Amino acid sequence: MLRLLRLLLLLLLLPPPGSPEPPGLTSLSPGAPPQAPDLLYADGLRAYAAGAWAPAVALLREALRSQAALGRARRDCGAHCAAEPGAALPVVLLDAPGPDSGPGPAQGAWERLLLRAALRRAECLTQCGAQRLGPGGAARLRVGSAIRDAFRRREPYNYLQRAYYQLKKLDLAAAAAHTFFVANPTHLQMREDMAKYRRMSGVRPQSFRDLETPPHWAAYDTGLELLGRQEAGLALPKLEEALQESLAQMESCRAGCEGPEEQQRQEEEEEGAGSQGGLYEAIAGHWIQVLQCRQRCVGDTATRPGRSFPVPDFLPSQLRRLHEAYAQVGNLSQAVENVLSVLLFYPEDEAAKKALNQYQAQLGEPRPGLRPRENIQRFILRSLGEKRQLYYAMEHLGASFEDPDPWTPAAFIPEALREKLREDQEKRPWDQEPPQQKPLTHWKDVLLLEGVTLTQDARQLNGSDRAVLDGLLTPAECGLLLQLAKDAAEAGARSGYRGRRSPHTPHERFEGLTVLKAAQLARAGAVGRQGAKLLLEVSERVRTLTQAYFSPDRPLHLSFTHLVCRSAIEGEQAQRMDLSHPVHADNCVLDPDTGECWREPPAYTYRDFSGLLYLNDDFQGGDLFFTEPNALTVKAQVRPRCGRLVAFSSGGENPHGVWAVTRGRRCALALWHTWAPEHREQEWTEAKELLQEPEEEEEMPSRDPAPEPPSRRLQRIQDKAGKPPRVREEL
Repeated sequence: MLRLLRLLLLLLLLPPPGSPEPPGLTSLSPGAPPQAPDLLYADGLRAYAAGAWAPAVALLREALRSQAALGRARRDCGAHCAAEPGAALPVVLLDAPGPDSGPGPAQGAWERLLLRAALRRAECLTQCGAQRLGPGGAARLRVGSAIRDAFRRREPYNYLQRAYYQLKKLDLAAAAAHTFFVANPTHLQMREDMAKYRRMSGVRPQSFRDLETPPHWAAYDTGLELLGRQEAGLALPKLEEALQESLAQMESCRAGCEGPEEQQRQEEEEEGAGSQGGLYEAIAGHWIQVLQCRQRCVGDTATRPGRSFPVPDFLPSQLRRLHEAYAQVGNLSQAVENVLSVLLFYPEDEAAKKALNQYQAQLGEPRPGLRPRENIQRFILRSLGEKRQLYYAMEHLGASFEDPDPWTPAAFIPEALREKLREDQEKRPWDQEPPQQKPLTHWKDVLLLEGVTLTQDARQLNGSDRAVLDGLLTPAECGLLLQLAKDAAEAGARSGYRGRRSPHTPHERFEGLTVLKAAQLARAGAVGRQGAKLLLEVSERVRTLTQAYFSPDRPLHLSFTHLVCRSAIEGEQAQRMDLSHPVHADNCVLDPDTGECWREPPAYTYRDFSGLLYLNDDFQGGDLFFTEPNALTVKAQVRPRCGRLVAFSSGGENPHGVWAVTRGRRCALALWHTWAPEHREQEWTEAKELLQEPEEEEEMPSRDPAPEPPSRRLQRIQDKAGKPPRVREEL
């Protein structure tokens, strides 16, 4: 009954049919206390499954609004109560005890101080939560870890885009699709949906906007863009905004560390490990959890949506750009404040010390009032205090802690831990430069070993970092892979594009097969096992050659492997003017008007090298071509043939496209490689394991790490409920 009343209330809040939709996903009931986001989300999915698109939109939007309001309330209440008299913890109790610590306050006095402050803080938070969130406060609106992860992955927008499409609100459908895609750049179904939206006449380029862009990233990117255009004066307000919003985002994240969800996480961990100890062990354990969460906020704030790793040294790098920009506009006082702030992180930074001396010399006279930024001083002092306690807990209580900051002074790390931490650091994935690897064989030796010849190099192709190699496949191997693609298509296992009209042109059909799907089909007997194994072997062969030729001192990893076929649709080729694949770059968004290529979503920004291994040439059209950044001037053209590999770097230096396939079927193995091991293709390993297992064993289900599309998630929900599944329709 309660859910029915909630649904009716939200329906009353919807605008009448035909009324203009507010821009973006604005709140339906501004100022109202948030409701339980998990219940709203569940009700929204039920409405979606029933095809009740308007109620689904209302419920999902209200779930998003309530989740955001809950976070703001916790942040504001935390800041308010931390400043309340008597609710602040005594400073003497917050530092980690040292080996020579004396007895401290009189026996029992510290307990009274600690517990009195804790009780007052709890009272303040309870009252503030009740005022902002209604009776029960934050505890009543506790959200489980699965739902929190769904909001973090922006899954509500996956459902919203479909519901908006059904309501004929294409502008908002495209915005919701783009918002989801930014956080899930490897989601093939959404990429196809995005391509369809771009072809719709009612969708404008401005429709593809991110409705959840964190303010600090929006300001940061704008500031960098202005700096790149040498407009330091215009960039400074944006850079200042980015720094302030970054610190505010960190505070919001830290407030969540004290919420009931973190307590729930600790309880779940204790249930698995078995809780031990009494009052003080429990207090210490919970406090360590809070400190660990707070430290993780540094990395969370520095991680872009859809990325796996944070931007290194995010705050110091912002301060460096600020002091350089202030110096460019002649504001040396502000330049000094910011470079002094950099030196708080890195006291021995030679570049910062040199810049400081230069600024002081230009100022001419001493300025004793110039100090580092106060907010940065507070941030560092607080962070170091927390690190000291965590390292103490590591040494004496067996706690775990991964320090997110490279600037932590070595003196803060207990000597007994330094060697272990140094070994762990060497094992971590590198951010920019990898550890020195054993040099690989020279590319000429690799080509000779594989029986491959270099047909055209970058100079002959009128560009840079591109090459054509022949002889990677024998005619028999090409035939085996072509048969694999044909058998998979007939089995109805076309991944991503499902053999329908190409997302790039209405005049061709597009079929795709991943390595994992090929392995699963081979296990099921739908395709030949030999062809599936060859697909894996050939992809590794291409990776080895690409690394040897372009990156001998830096390991490359397969990021994605896709066997694709483009087929001309008979009767639709007369007077055709479009391309099989428009001109683009593989890791950035190409802007032909300016010649710029923006390395940002929806591009696959982690791709570093691309490869196209062709399987046949018995078709018309379909040649690959490279252009100038204007996407118009063709610089080189390559005709496909069996065993020919075209390899090139994935950036804006290699814009490329495919001429229309006007007759026949063109098949190729498309491969992308990355320097970042965290973006290694997990499906490749799964496919290899699957093909190595005995054939008579039961087929393993796919373990796709990407978020489930609405169809799969809803079918699973409905199956559990014993109701007929509702299949998600295609756009």
